[in-house]
Amino acid sequence: MISLLDDPDEFIYNEVKNKLMELGGESIPFLEEYWETHPMNVESQSRIEDLIQQIQFENTRAELEKWIEKDNPDLLRGALLINQFQYPDLDVKPVLEGIEKIKRDIWLELNPNLTSFETIKVINKIIFEEYGFSGNKTNYHSPHSSFLSNVMETKRGNPLSLSIIYLLVTQDIGLPIFGVNLPSHFVLCYLDEQMTNIHLTEMETDDVLIYINPFSKGTMFDKSEIDSFLAQLNLPQKEQFYSPCTNKDIIKRMVNNLVFSYEKMGYADKAEVMKEILGLLS
Repeated sequence: MISLLDDPDEFIYNEVKNKLMELGGESIPFLEEYWETHPMNVESQSRIEDLIQQIQFENTRAELEKWIEKDNPDLLRGALLINQFQYPDLDVKPVLEGIEKIKRDIWLELNPNLTSFETIKVINKIIFEEYGFSGNKTNYHSPHSSFLSNVMETKRGNPLSLSIIYLLVTQDIGLPIFGVNLPSHFVLCYLDEQMTNIHLTEMETDDVLIYINPFSKGTMFDKSEIDSFLAQLNLPQKEQFYSPCTNKDIIKRMVNNLVFSYEKMGYADKAEVMKEILGLLS
């Protein structure tokens, strides 16, 4: 059937294409093998490459829709799915291993006698000093700063991607650290440990002990600094700017960042893809 992709008849090509799209990811290895073993003209090669990309996109889109339907979807899974829209053949193993290594190193350094302030200092030391993560201040709006695979490799990210890594290596070991959807600059908060079993929507500003800014290597601050920041932006002091947000909020913000980055760099086609994904999340 794949050989019919060479057929000059558009009707036949479209029929074959639709059948292969129905098969989904199962057809990709056969398409790749055919591409490598059969000499074709440029148009035929382009047809197969486009078809593989479309199948990968639809597979990732379907997986994202499943992720969205969950009440409390996994943050790492969501971030990697967005990553795969840019890098369909992404090998997630290095990312997973890197996160596990940082997590293990933090766990080994912590003990129950540490205060929340001391705990954050330990985490900051490991993430920002020992592993060398920092904010990408020279190319702040680069799309690469949003993708987990790039940030894990280069150790440079934007406020959101650095916050996601911070969350991934702390939440799984039981630390009450959550994202805060502050306008223009995503940050984190460390909650009163008695609140860890409370649903996020029930948490309030008074439950926050300390705020954390991963983009400035984990600087700690309090509510008054958010007050000042919002005043500079001429924004009201809404509860959502001080309180924990959900994993869906975090991934939605990641996609929003990518729309802005791609538009700023003139990649209109990629911006449109992210807008389509944003529609799913909304």
